[in-house]
Formats: sequence, C-alpha cells, structure tokens
Amino acid sequence: MKNDPRAGKLLQSGIIFAALGFLATGIHYLFQAIVSPQLGGASGEYGLVLATLAFVPFLSLPLTIAVQAVTHYIARFHFSGDDARLHGLLAGCQKFLFHVTIVGSIMAVILVKPLGDFFHIPRVSLTLIVLVCVLGSLWASYATALCQGLGWFKRLAFIGLLAAVLRVLFGGLTTRLWPVAECAVAASVVMLSANLVLLFWRKEFPRRTDTAISPWTPEFKQFLVVSAAWAVGSNCFTQGDLLVANKFFAKGALDAYGSAGLFARALPTVVAPLLTVLFTHRSSRHHHDDDTLREQLKLMGLYAAGLVVGALCLFGLRGFCLQLLSRNTPEAADMIGRLSVTMVFVGLLQALAYWSLASRWIKISLLYGGLGLAYWLALFAFGESPGALLQTMPVAAGMAFGALFLVWFCAMRAHKIGTPEQS
Repeated sequence: MKNDPRAGKLLQSGIIFAALGFLATGIHYLFQAIVSPQLGGASGEYGLVLATLAFVPFLSLPLTIAVQAVTHYIARFHFSGDDARLHGLLAGCQKFLFHVTIVGSIMAVILVKPLGDFFHIPRVSLTLIVLVCVLGSLWASYATALCQGLGWFKRLAFIGLLAAVLRVLFGGLTTRLWPVAECAVAASVVMLSANLVLLFWRKEFPRRTDTAISPWTPEFKQFLVVSAAWAVGSNCFTQGDLLVANKFFAKGALDAYGSAGLFARALPTVVAPLLTVLFTHRSSRHHHDDDTLREQLKLMGLYAAGLVVGALCLFGLRGFCLQLLSRNTPEAADMIGRLSVTMVFVGLLQALAYWSLASRWIKISLLYGGLGLAYWLALFAFGESPGALLQTMPVAAGMAFGALFLVWFCAMRAHKIGTPEQS
C-alpha cells in the first residue's frame, strides 16, 4: 500500500488537473464576457441563459446518479489490479448506462415542459435545446466516468480545454448574429462534441469481454441510493438558487443576480478537479493507511484554501470582474459578497459529501441530500426578492455545513478506532 506509485502521484495529479481546469474555466468566462454584452443590457436574455443552463442538471439527475455509482465501481477495480473483473464490469456498466440513457431521455421529454413552465423558462425553443443538452451530457458523462475510473485526469483536462474553446467560438459568433438566449445555450451543446476526441484513444480502453459482469450487486444498489441523495443535494446547493431567481425576479434583477452569481459559483468550480481526484482515489482506497490518509487530507486542505482565497480575491476584484461582462452595476456588486460566502460553504459541503460518498458512509451522504433539499425549500419559502434571497442563502448554507461537519467529524473519529463501515 505505502509503495503504490498511483497513490504517491495523487497530489501531483490533482494539482495538474486543477491547473488545467482553472485555465478551462478562464476560457468559459471569456465566453461569458463575449456573450453578455451581445445579449443586451437589462433585456433579461443573459439571466435567462444562466437560469436555463442551471435547469439542465436537474433534468440530468438520472445520469449524474448513474455516473457517480459507475465511477466508484470502475475506480475500485482499476486500482485493485483486478483487470479481468474490470473488463467485464466495464461491459456491464456500458449496458447499464445505455439503459439510463433511454430512461433519462423519456423522463426529460415528459418533464421538460411542465418543469420549464414552473421555473418560468419562457420559450419552447429553449426547452428543446435543454433536451439536446441532456442527451449530449449523458454520453459525455459516460466518457468522463471511464476516464476518471482509469485515472486519465490529464486527458480529461485536455478535453475540457477543447470544449471551452468550441463554446467560445460557436457562442461568440452566433450571439453576435442573433442576440438571443437560444444561441448562447446551444453553445453548451456544441462544446460536448469535444468528447469525440476519445475516439482516438478507444484502443486504450479495456476490451469488452464476451460475458459482461452485471454491476447489480447489493453493494452497488446501496451505493446507487446514496449517489441519488448526493446528486440531489449537490444540484440544490449549487444551482437551485438560479431557478428560484428565475421564478421570482424581474428581468433586470435576474441579469444582475445571474452576473454576480456567475463569479461566486466559480469558487467551487475552479478547485473542483481536486475533488474529482480525491473521489476516485478514496473510492478505491477508503480502507487506508496513514500515508494515504495524509495525501487525501492534503487535497482537502488545498481545496478549502482555494475556496477561501478565491472568495477574498473575488470580493476585492468584484468591480473588475463584473466589468468583464459589461454589467458592473451597484446592484450586482452588492450581491457578490453574500454570494461568495454562500459558495464557500457550498464548496466545503461538497468536499465533505465527496469524502463521505467515496467512503461509503451512507448516513452522512443521505444527510447531505436531505440538507440540500431543505436548503432549496428554504430559498423558495423566503427568497421571493433579491434582498430576501441573499439574506437567506449564507445563513442556510452555513447551518447546513455546520450540521454536516459535526457528523463527518464524529465519523472520522470512529474511523480512526476501526469502525469505518458503521459511520
């Protein structure tokens, strides 16, 4: 265990992946800087773009849940060195994810219109683009699951960079010609084509065996339930407020809130690659020695430090950041402070949730899902205006983090005395 070179390279992989992810995030913000002024001042189109993109993950929950479960299993057998079982499991998971594609597509077709009406997505054309995004995201997420499980973090970073460039090129051109939300949202569909690069590496994937191994073991079913709780919690904490804002806010307020929230939401996004590496490694090695635990806690520490430093930098540079979008208004600038505090708490919640999910600490993962749903309901109940929403968010997120951290800390103490599975 202590001499495993894959464990020794964990921190290095995380730093490289995070650095390239940071560069890709910068390119995505270049896209926002190009598109935002082209969509007009207070027309509401720019806010509508952000709210519509936040709508996509909620329709994609089935694939998110499945990918988390599959990533866990692929990583487990990849790092264990059991290549024979890995090959069969990949074939079985491919069949499983295909079925999720069908079920997810049917659910999206059924739910997109009524949910779109509830969250005030105004045009049918946008709902159709959402459907295409869901389908494209499913296959992109499948490819991501394989890459994560096989430890292809550098290749994932390359695909992310290519996707960001495609988004800038398509979105910048089309919104200049047709300044409507549909063109900006469609750029997210085009960027998914970057995953076709994986075709050049298809020979390096483990070959499918004649007999696929079904992933439907009792442990996998249990983990699937826990992944569902994690996915619900993650989407509620990170994207739920945008849908609340789209439902209640006027067009001008929605543009200001969306602009401020775009930068605040970047805080956990920029350092998220560290959590990807942590999740993959801990999924396969949650029974760890001291050296492994030290590597994992280093990643957690880097992640937390990145959140705090990023929040301080964002608050100090809020005027400059908003000017990049041509939306440096007093309303938007005043919103960034509370949104940043909220997203620091949200990022820390994500870190604890990833750790618990990879460790198979079922009760904590379920608690995270419940806290996320409670947080979102609180925003619906008390966030009918920008001021009320911004007062509610940091308080609710901070309370959720305090509760989850207390339970996680108790679980860590129990783990040290040798009872990880009962946490």
